[in-house]
Amino acid sequence: MPDQKDRSIPIELKASLTSGSGTWHSTGAPGLVRPFLLADGPHGVRRQRTGGDALGIGDSVPATCFPPGVALGSTWDPELVRRVGAALGQEAAALEVDVLLGPGMNIKRSPLGGRNFEYLSEDPHLTGRLAAAYVEGVQSSGVGACVKHFAVNNQETDRMRVSAEVDQRALREIYLRAFEHVVKAARPAMVMSAYNRINGVPASEDHWLLTRLLREEWGFDGVVVSDWGAVDDRVAALRAGLDLEMPPTGTDGEVVAAVDRGELDESALDAVVDRLRRLEARLGGAKEPASEPELAAIRDRNADLAREAAAQAAVLLTNDGVLPLDRSSLDSVAVIGEFARTPRFQGGGSSRIVPTGVSSALDALTRRLGADVVRFAPGYTVDGSGDDALALAAVEAARAAHVAVVFLGLPEHAESEGFDRTTLDLPTDQVSLLERVAAVAPRVVVVLSNGGVVSVAEWRHHANAILEGWLLGQAGGEATADLLLGDRAPSGRLAETIPLRLEDHPSYPTFPGADGISVYGESVHVGYRYFDTVDRPVAFPFGHGLTYTRFEYSDLRVVAPAENSWEVTFSVTNTGDRDGREVAQLYVGPVEDQPTRPRAELRGFVALDLRPGETTTVTLPLTATDLQTWDARGQRWTVRPGDYAVHVGASSRDVRLRTTVHSDGDRVLAPLTAQSTIAEWRADPAGRQVLATLLDRVSRSGLASSVAPELVRMFLSIPLDKLRSFGLGVTSATVAELVREAGARQAELLAAGAYRRPGAARNHSQETP
Repeated sequence: MPDQKDRSIPIELKASLTSGSGTWHSTGAPGLVRPFLLADGPHGVRRQRTGGDALGIGDSVPATCFPPGVALGSTWDPELVRRVGAALGQEAAALEVDVLLGPGMNIKRSPLGGRNFEYLSEDPHLTGRLAAAYVEGVQSSGVGACVKHFAVNNQETDRMRVSAEVDQRALREIYLRAFEHVVKAARPAMVMSAYNRINGVPASEDHWLLTRLLREEWGFDGVVVSDWGAVDDRVAALRAGLDLEMPPTGTDGEVVAAVDRGELDESALDAVVDRLRRLEARLGGAKEPASEPELAAIRDRNADLAREAAAQAAVLLTNDGVLPLDRSSLDSVAVIGEFARTPRFQGGGSSRIVPTGVSSALDALTRRLGADVVRFAPGYTVDGSGDDALALAAVEAARAAHVAVVFLGLPEHAESEGFDRTTLDLPTDQVSLLERVAAVAPRVVVVLSNGGVVSVAEWRHHANAILEGWLLGQAGGEATADLLLGDRAPSGRLAETIPLRLEDHPSYPTFPGADGISVYGESVHVGYRYFDTVDRPVAFPFGHGLTYTRFEYSDLRVVAPAENSWEVTFSVTNTGDRDGREVAQLYVGPVEDQPTRPRAELRGFVALDLRPGETTTVTLPLTATDLQTWDARGQRWTVRPGDYAVHVGASSRDVRLRTTVHSDGDRVLAPLTAQSTIAEWRADPAGRQVLATLLDRVSRSGLASSVAPELVRMFLSIPLDKLRSFGLGVTSATVAELVREAGARQAELLAAGAYRRPGAARNHSQETP
């Protein structure tokens, strides 16, 4: 924030720049800063038509509809996501858009989240790497990316008021970590603050979040924009570090009055002006609209990429060999389900794109196999509900076919921005239809269409193969046919766990909360971190996905080129008879008798394209950052000493190779105080020496001779100062002497360079906007 106030610009003008000039434009001032055009994303450019309604949902300029976040997350392919981002940026620039509002990168805390179709994963490492690639891609075209929704925006229920009550470890390790990576690695032009409160503080008015953490700790140098309608108090938001209220509420006068009364420092407005001017310098002048031929060429290229991305996103959950379908022996295929003809390809709400064209799986299969081979029966209505006549016709079609491909999923009205789901189940009529089809069809393939996880445990035994198709964008129909017929091999991997039951999920007891509060009781044990730590059975684990070939892992080696730094090397071989893609995954976790953190967490991954018989060697880095946990008491990241399990495999549970590494920790000496426990004194090298002197003195005095052995563990949890209460001869003076002596010995160790002092970071709960 500038130290000097810029008196050359009227306060009224400065205040006007802190809110938009309309629903999609920031405010400009000639000779000072130009206005910026913002457009919704994340999976397409939702550019409002000139003269259209305020939001433009359903009536925006046609644009390429790429697979939404749920599908892109399942690609586990940063390079593909980067290419999608670049294509979005090119199309946005052609439509004169300056900033694309995406990616959506909130963690999927619950499978019921109504906006899960927009988000990437339940894991911050995967989310962070994919989101950074998206931002880099968009911004390579001269268009700014806006990551959202910052932060802890994990539900739609009461989203504009709810307080996400989340502990410090979960906040740092799960809900902020992906944002931190993107800010540092990709430098997004904008960050969008969320609707919700975080531990009682509105995200748009949270000084710790927007200034101390985002700008000062992470180094963000872009613009913070509010979610649309998220600001309650303009002055508090500006004090907190919000730059731009969208859309405008006509309250600029309140900002001017607050400056006049001394309630808001004028330098806060100068900081906004500076950041907007930096944004202009970064984005350049106003975009020039593309000609119709230029725009058509961009959309043609993007349509091909949308198809490629859709094919890489679908996850083959099960397959007994029925897929890929053998065209040479297919005399008849029953294609069942209205979603085959009327595809679901995106979710509802602000991200809804008017596509440039939509392909259906029915049309694609019919064109490739022939109308004499494909027999279609809708089976249910377009809203997903049952109809006896339609179901009967579907059963008859299946009875006469060599294979039935049954398209099931969630109807449009079941998942959207604005509300959360209440069940993981497919519509009952669809499950009943599948049961009837399976009773007469020799082979059954199920293709799913859904933006959030659905339960499969109840009906999976009716299917010879299950292809999780998510929502695949406008080219999903062609991509699905590519996969079913073997023109492409499935390569998607689950970016979220599919539980057996909703009740098994760690968020189940507290999602979505009540009375304006959502308690994140599962803490850091989100998704697979919980299921794997407690070894709870799941339908399909995080990272799972099959293809049309097989892979073997071998030759695990770990070398340590530096302290708290390792290189994990292994080989992967395609042992099947088809080309295929494997996503090799690296998980790390502490070796503990009693878990204090998740058993294993994703810390690396790589997608490998291998020909039959081909072997490749992979090296993935493992650093101190990968071993860190958040120390809420010390308000710092810390690496605890000990052994760490290293797992390499094809999912969080399909572990092919194992080893351990040892870390001496980060060798940080936190100050020891009278309130530090005996265990904390013993864990510190200086404290251990000082404490040994005290314990030897107590032992020689005979005062502790009657202490029962079973009380030793209890003794370790006692703060040093409390020893004064137990008749051990410890006085206040003794405690003060021990603290002084420990400090002196720590200073000697620090001077010798063997240890270091921790950096400081303030606690969120210690600061009120």
